[in-house]
Amino acid sequence: MSSGRTGFNIVRAGHIEYLVTDLKRARRFYADVLGFVVTDSDSRHVFLRGLEERQHHSLTLTRSDAPGVGHFAFRVADDGDLDALGVLMKKRGCKFWWSDGEEEGVGKALRVHDPFGFPVEFYADMKKEPWMLQRFDKYRGGSVMRLDHFNLAVPSVEEAFDWYTSALGFVCTETTETEGSEPELWAAWLRRKQTCHDVALMTGKGPRVHHAGFTVADRQSIMDCADVLGATGYVGSMERGPGRHGISNAFFLYLRDPDGNRLELYTGDYLSADPDWEPIRWKLNDPQRQTFWGAPSPPSWFNDAMKVRSFGASGFVKVRRAKIVDRPDPLTPAH
Repeated sequence: MSSGRTGFNIVRAGHIEYLVTDLKRARRFYADVLGFVVTDSDSRHVFLRGLEERQHHSLTLTRSDAPGVGHFAFRVADDGDLDALGVLMKKRGCKFWWSDGEEEGVGKALRVHDPFGFPVEFYADMKKEPWMLQRFDKYRGGSVMRLDHFNLAVPSVEEAFDWYTSALGFVCTETTETEGSEPELWAAWLRRKQTCHDVALMTGKGPRVHHAGFTVADRQSIMDCADVLGATGYVGSMERGPGRHGISNAFFLYLRDPDGNRLELYTGDYLSADPDWEPIRWKLNDPQRQTFWGAPSPPSWFNDAMKVRSFGASGFVKVRRAKIVDRPDPLTPAH
């Protein structure tokens, strides 16, 4: 198991860019219905943050011809960490380049096409914004607090696990394994901040982003958001939940925005700060791993995910099949 010690300090999941075909429609969904705070906007972008976040954005909506993900990013402690990451990427043969001010609110950044084809940004500094945590008069919808994690679909979780733990210094909190005498790693939950995870890796066609998870204040916030969605004509946006995960212990609600991009409202996971933390291991056929109450997930949750776009290109990264045979959760009927 990786100790998490590297020549750099990745602090946490930082922000993500969703591609949307109708910027006005997307802004209404995320800001007016779900309760994200609008920091800034222009003719092509809307920059959003949670009530707890003190930086410019954790979610960017970018107008595009097709939905998907433009990039996702991790925050590091300082610029020296960016330099050390640049050395690593050069050593590993990853295509990378430097950016400074290319993204609104973000300072010096390292942009990388990682070994799996994901467009990933690392940054240290972002423009500061007012803390809205105690502006209770501004709470609405799900009262989104902050970005928590990314969930990625990859053809080989073993390979991605090695990259994130051995190269980038992430620590494993939970895993899912296949059945049989020689089990294979099906999924893994990895963290830098001291909660359940900053990134989850799951077996599937990839590279694709399954969802970004955003923390809300409590379970009631999720129920309130579901009521608002139902009352404002967004019943079809609720894909899965509300429910409780076995993995992570968190209460959840999965949503699809008007373009089909997926996000999770998430609350109630745990502290994993102890240095002797032992990963929790689940079997693929355990009905409580995905939903603690045992309820199956819809096929769309397992089969659909967001394609990713290469930096500086209009096209999406080619998707490859998984090394372990692609299949939905064993509890979910085939469609």
